[in-house]
Amino acid sequence: MYGQAIASALRLHDGREVWMAPLRPDDRDELAEAIRTADLDTLFQRFCGAPPPVTPALMAHLTELDHVRRHALVARDRDGRGVAIGRYEATRTPQVAEVAVAVATGWRRVGLGTLLVRQLSDTALRNGFRWFSVTHLPGNRAVTRMLCAAGAVRVGPGGEAFVRCRPWAGHATRAR
Repeated sequence: MYGQAIASALRLHDGREVWMAPLRPDDRDELAEAIRTADLDTLFQRFCGAPPPVTPALMAHLTELDHVRRHALVARDRDGRGVAIGRYEATRTPQVAEVAVAVATGWRRVGLGTLLVRQLSDTALRNGFRWFSVTHLPGNRAVTRMLCAAGAVRVGPGGEAFVRCRPWAGHATRAR
């Protein structure tokens, strides 16, 4: 089961629209290509160091999800190209999932990362999670701003943050 896709477009701060849907195993090739062609800074920021090699095992781990304890959403532009991905994965701590977001360069600073975290929060709440934990590089101010916009209750100087999962679906800007 791949969850329920969001049927309507979501409008970003700059007026562009994206459509979000759960990541599926058949998104594997597109995701692998995105990782292989991403700029080095994006990869370094996302993985807090060098990215892992793109292997069949990694792609299976990233795309074969139960959409309960491990869930991911892909945001697509009007042409159907993936422009961002957000995911959460359960941790060993009850009710806590680790969350991660990657946004294509031309789609940053328009609210897309925040929107992904909010949409993931809705699903996480339905699946019994109450908190997202986030690990990021301490100097990544863009991530800190995104986390604060998404409702982070603690952003530590060491690159750790906690975001309380809250229902957000009614707050997303829906395109008309």
